[in-house]
Amino acid sequence: MDTILCDELLQEIFLRLPSSSSSSFPAVSLVSRRWLRLYRNSRTSLSLCVPSRNSTVNPPPCVPSLLSLYPYLSSLSISSSDSTTSFSDYLLRSVSSSCSTTIRCLRFLAAPVSPSALFSLSASFTQLNSLTISLSTPLFLRWVGFLPSLKELSIIICSRDVVEFDSKEEDGLWINEGSDSVLPLESLCLSGLGSDVFGTGWLWRSCKKLRKLRLCNCESIGDGGSFSSFDTCLQGIQEVELRTCRSIVDGVLLKLAQKCPSLDSLLVYDGGSEEGLLRFIEECRCNLRKLDLRLPLDLHNNHLFAIAQNFRGLSSIRLQSCCLVIGDGLKTLAMAMGNGLEELALINCDAVERVPGMLTTLGQSLKRLRKLDLSFNEMLLDKEFISMLISCNYLIDLKLRRCRRLTGAALVSIVKNCKYLESLDIVDCSGIKADAIETFVSNSPRLRRLQV
Repeated sequence: MDTILCDELLQEIFLRLPSSSSSSFPAVSLVSRRWLRLYRNSRTSLSLCVPSRNSTVNPPPCVPSLLSLYPYLSSLSISSSDSTTSFSDYLLRSVSSSCSTTIRCLRFLAAPVSPSALFSLSASFTQLNSLTISLSTPLFLRWVGFLPSLKELSIIICSRDVVEFDSKEEDGLWINEGSDSVLPLESLCLSGLGSDVFGTGWLWRSCKKLRKLRLCNCESIGDGGSFSSFDTCLQGIQEVELRTCRSIVDGVLLKLAQKCPSLDSLLVYDGGSEEGLLRFIEECRCNLRKLDLRLPLDLHNNHLFAIAQNFRGLSSIRLQSCCLVIGDGLKTLAMAMGNGLEELALINCDAVERVPGMLTTLGQSLKRLRKLDLSFNEMLLDKEFISMLISCNYLIDLKLRRCRRLTGAALVSIVKNCKYLESLDIVDCSGIKADAIETFVSNSPRLRRLQV
């Protein structure tokens, strides 16, 4: 077998092996050294977890030598159990010296690196398109300007050291970060941005081409003058995600309503206030298409009434853990959206279980739905679910994860009413038995994915 297949054919086969399969590499490497070499040559992505240098059981490998075995890498993810900056610097410089000319996507999930290592990175990775990296405070970000091809940047702030600030620092700009420039960034994610973090003003002023912004576990968007600088990056933004950013959500939403006419998609999870969200909905003049909210204690019916009045162009709305929303708000929203809404998610929504006939009304109003997610409504009954499906004949994606009261009758109704269904999720639906699933599969010719 080792001599029958030529190198090119073997590499084509290896390229088609799933990159997520943990068994592919051991199986191939046991055949012969030739197969192992060709397998490595065919890999364009690689994930490494490097042990601590103090580990006696698994000492760290020579990273440059290891990476040299994969000459065509374009995507690399590297992490380490060593929490020291010096070891992270070593790892980053090893990557720079081994494959900087081929790497397009780098996820560097080790400990924070030093400013000198960052400048080394910017000098080497001239073709880098996407970067995820851990930094410590204070932030020094000028190195970003030396990555001419960088489109996606994700910064995870892992520590908050107390430092003496330079007296020349003002308006959120460190003196060694130079003047404003225009970065090529289109997507930016900041995680762990604390109230004591400086240096973000330069970043906001330089991100004039930004299309997507994600803030996760952030207490501020920067100290000093950074909040006023925040306006600069908003003009062309189309997608915003705010996850667990309670202290800044209201301010960011107000800025979006005032300065962001191109906003197309908004996600807000676990943070905000009733008043701030309502003000955004009432004042925003953008043509919002996608709205995803997980606000258990901050989302009320008055928000849904305002959404129905001001965001009639929505094609997707996702509501999770909406404990304080009742049936009237959801019905009003459905009637306002009509046939324009293509995706609806009511995940762990109390109204689904406690308001009889609500799903029937939603189905009658939203006959053009393509995607429906009713996951984690554990008390949802067959009768309520089936009454909605009768009207929703164009579904291609349906999620019913952990709807434990549903039975095989639900699958029979899906077969009858959802002729175009391609994907179904019934994980942890204990009321649906194996024989019902087999019957469903045999009668669903368009089905491409089933999760059980």
